[in-house]
Amino acid sequence: MSVKEALKAAGYKYHTKIKIKWVNSEELEEDNCNLKEIFKNSKGIIVPGGFGSRGIEGMIKACEYARTNKISYLGICLGMQIAVIEFARHVCKLPDASSREFEELCVNPVIDLMADQKAIINKGGTLRLGNYKCKITKGTLAYEDYKTEEILERHRHRYEFNNNYKELLASKGMIFSGINPESNLVEIIELKDHPHFIACQFHPEFKSRPTRPHPLFDSFIKASIENKK
Repeated sequence: MSVKEALKAAGYKYHTKIKIKWVNSEELEEDNCNLKEIFKNSKGIIVPGGFGSRGIEGMIKACEYARTNKISYLGICLGMQIAVIEFARHVCKLPDASSREFEELCVNPVIDLMADQKAIINKGGTLRLGNYKCKITKGTLAYEDYKTEEILERHRHRYEFNNNYKELLASKGMIFSGINPESNLVEIIELKDHPHFIACQFHPEFKSRPTRPHPLFDSFIKASIENKK
């Protein structure tokens, strides 16, 4: 099945060309980097999952560009953590906000290990894997996408949003629209006053199919097409 056929089967009107531009986040860290030129034709930005510190500052720059220029944003796993760090630094005025994955001694670890993980020396055993429940708040973009209050999504990550910063970020406009009911861990975040900014701690690609796209991908593509118009 071609991309065109898949889009039609999924309910899209194939009236526009969809182009994907891959951006090396390390290049965004260079001093002479021109973000406006790099993203001049971009109507949506995805920051995907990953591990390690390589290219992180470039990802933060891409996220900030999407937030401040009202470009559709979808953060996946690490992409959600990037969104949290960027928002904490530039909106909540915590310039040293980071993740302990990248900076073990950071002053404001908005992304951190869970308390029960810190005692585990063998980090290979600390990943949160498999399906976990997520309770979605009505009236949010996430609820509009899923059209239900409870979902199951697959995970593969180690670090989590640090709930100690939840009140501060919420007061500045971050919406915590998806929460794991058993552990109270943040699963989905959104932003007020932005047409389409959403990020999740889980991996929606694990449940997405060409003719049955995941709700988050579906809404992201539709929002990007609307931006193109």
